[in-house]
Amino acid sequence: MLTGEIRNQVDQIWNAFWSGGVSNPLSVIEQITYLLFIKRLDDLHTLEENKAAALGIAMERRIFPEGQDEKGRAYADLRWSRFKNFEAREMMDVVAEHVFPFLRQLGEEGSSYGHHMKDARLGFSNAALLAKTVDMLDKIPMEDRDTKGDLYEYMLGRIASAGTNGQFRTPRHIIRLMVEMTRPTPEDVICDPAAGTCGFLVAAGEYLRDNHPALFRDERLRKHFHSNLFHGFDFDPTMLRIGNMNMTLHGVDSPDISYRDSLAQEHDSDAGRYSLILANPPFAGSLDYEVTAKDLQQIVKTKKTELLFLALFLRLLKTGGRAAVIVPDGVLFGSSKAHQSLREMLVEKHKLEGVVKLPSGVFRPYAGVSTAILFFTKTGVGGTENVWFYDLQADGYSLDDKRTALLDDDKLGVLPASPLNDADHAKSNLPDALARWLRREEGELENPRTAQSFCVPKADIAATGTYDLSLNRYKEVDHAEVTHDSPADIIEELRQLEAEISDGLTKLEAMLG
Repeated sequence: MLTGEIRNQVDQIWNAFWSGGVSNPLSVIEQITYLLFIKRLDDLHTLEENKAAALGIAMERRIFPEGQDEKGRAYADLRWSRFKNFEAREMMDVVAEHVFPFLRQLGEEGSSYGHHMKDARLGFSNAALLAKTVDMLDKIPMEDRDTKGDLYEYMLGRIASAGTNGQFRTPRHIIRLMVEMTRPTPEDVICDPAAGTCGFLVAAGEYLRDNHPALFRDERLRKHFHSNLFHGFDFDPTMLRIGNMNMTLHGVDSPDISYRDSLAQEHDSDAGRYSLILANPPFAGSLDYEVTAKDLQQIVKTKKTELLFLALFLRLLKTGGRAAVIVPDGVLFGSSKAHQSLREMLVEKHKLEGVVKLPSGVFRPYAGVSTAILFFTKTGVGGTENVWFYDLQADGYSLDDKRTALLDDDKLGVLPASPLNDADHAKSNLPDALARWLRREEGELENPRTAQSFCVPKADIAATGTYDLSLNRYKEVDHAEVTHDSPADIIEELRQLEAEISDGLTKLEAMLG
């Protein structure tokens, strides 16, 4: 857990970058990522040195060679533990003129830890800022995995709070809900084809640490965890570096975080490879048929990215593999042939298990679009019996652009430290959604459609003719419970009206598209 002092230090560094001319939040986190990577290289080298000294053998893996680099500087000076003690101007010279070329060389040689550093560059020329940043990072106890992970998550949060590049960041409590509902196992092979900062993969890893600690005592499962369980793709080199560092700082040694344009490249090499997909892919976009992977067009003929990503998930999942993915509401009721055929495919050829309608403000201030989470299992032979719907009306934060917490910290999130009462539930439905999901095969089947969650038989969905999956198509209003006794009731009705208007606009846009 981060202390207030560490948070203040990070804030000071952030402000120093800003005043030093590095004004893009993504550039700030990228530069800090480089420095954290340089520090990790030194830590790995020190670990190898200690191992060799303890066993009385030669070092098996020497990251920093003996001797000097091409410019005559001793490789030993390129280590964090050495240059952190240099005067600011000398430190700047060593880092800019020697360390970064060394990083690029590692990338060109194909080193597993240098793979994403092929175009690494120091992005500022302020020696005092560099010295201050190195000093701050050096004081943080990096041997503590929780502290390292929390530090990076806090910095990633600064990207969102700065209002720039927020599209890369799904709210962490929504990610946690999806992970808790899919319950990853140590045997899974997990993929996020639009990984960004790897938030879904990080959350899955933390879930496994919390719920399956014994996996680290099994050599096969431990190796699987560090080398083959996590796979993330992106076509932004900066995101790849940030995502890879996020995984590393959360204790995953060799995740597969690699470059891929997921919708453009053919998927023969890893079709049917993954057992779990967690994703919030970019949507509301459109691609030309010519630049879209042909194997995806065979599943659904469309230019819309949100539908192509669903086709991609079905392509990548193995039989029996499951998915939890965020989609815009238009996917649920869009009237185009592609929309309808994809919904029919999920319901008739695979097992569609659940639809969670999210509040329309959950992605503010970046977007007010209405979204939902789809939960499905790839079977190829059907299996849908009842689809579970949940109307998530509150996530613990205000649904305006400020996204202010409405509850104390111990009551926020999917698994709050303190139980929620009825008044708290009105502010956060997350614990209730998880609890109801876990018993959906039992008591949930009997819920009336006036309830916050209910099940709809496959026959009713098919009877719509379009396989409509929008919650409002099936939800019924209990008029006896509609009152206007308080301002809170009126405000809630206005929020519902806002959501319905947003749904209507999304539906109109889908029809026009």
